Amino acid sequence: ENPEARSIYFSGDLNEERAAEIITALLVLSKQKNKDDEIDPIKLYISTYGGAADEMFAIYDVMNHIKKQGVIIETIGLGKVMSAGTLLLAAGTKGKRKIGRHCRIMIHAVVAGSAGELHDIENEVKSIKHIQELYINALSRETSMTKRTIQKLLDRKVNVYLSAEEAVEYGIADEIIG
Repeated sequence: ENPEARSIYFSGDLNEERAAEIITALLVLSKQKNKDDEIDPIKLYISTYGGAADEMFAIYDVMNHIKKQGVIIETIGLGKVMSAGTLLLAAGTKGKRKIGRHCRIMIHAVVAGSAGELHDIENEVKSIKHIQELYINALSRETSMTKRTIQKLLDRKVNVYLSAEEAVEYGIADEIIG
């Protein structure tokens, strides 16, 4: 009965604990039916500097699983949607992805650090490159950007900031609110 009870607020850093909370909420809400025996849309509000890629992909996979079942996931970016948050904003149901007029979007290459023996570091670099390729592929599926466009943005080797208007132009969001 209460539409806000179908809302998830994702703010702060994306870590294992926060990802588990978001995934649990998504799964529970995706099964709750209204009085007409239908599943109402889920709203995912996002305001984050980002976080761990593994947790981002875990949430992303659950979002896609739920959408394939016919559940609408409305994403709303507010304040800042950066790094891992950008893919999650874009992963909402197309036509239902909103962004605040003053929201900043940021994408960048995968960030990591490693120490140890040469073979361990080489293995980590290989893994990081794989994660970046997964990110590029996912972002290109969810937006109007090609893999090449995304790669060119990441090749700047800086954080790439986008306005709300640019986020809509690139297909990260569909509509500006506020």
